[in-house]
Amino acid sequence: MDARVKLFGHPVHQMLIVFPLGLLGMSVIFDIVYLATDNAKFSAVAYWMLVSGVAGGLLAAPFGFIDFLGIPAGTRAKRLGALHGVGNLVVTLLFLASALIRRDDAAVPPEAAYVCSFAGLALALFTGWLGGELVNRLGVGVYEHANVDAPSSLRDAHAGSAADLGSQPRGHYGR
Repeated sequence: MDARVKLFGHPVHQMLIVFPLGLLGMSVIFDIVYLATDNAKFSAVAYWMLVSGVAGGLLAAPFGFIDFLGIPAGTRAKRLGALHGVGNLVVTLLFLASALIRRDDAAVPPEAAYVCSFAGLALALFTGWLGGELVNRLGVGVYEHANVDAPSSLRDAHAGSAADLGSQPRGHYGR
């Protein structure tokens, strides 16, 4: 199943998700630097990374949802897509909560702001893996005839390895 929304032949959702992932991930890095240095400038940068990352997530989400609607019902891809989407909604809400908690004093955020951000990052790593599984293993959003019921890459020791790429027929990856 090919992506439903493309720009110059490439899936829009896959183009946009790099921004919230990078910005939200870097907000946690700047939080860690702030905690290590007690320099409030790093905390302020983390706050604006959060705000920008949440905005980027809200921009990318509708395109992912449109692609999700095109996945055939009852498939592994549909289940993973639902988990990926709901998980990313929770990620966005955790980071949004962190930003809202900080908004009155971005220079010295309460501990709850860090709890939300760090939990958001941990969940984002999992939902990002799910997105990778959808695209790289199942071919969702990439190939017209994606293998939407391919087994998990965790169950197949050779899934996606460099040696596997040259030895498998094209149909193995959804083509």
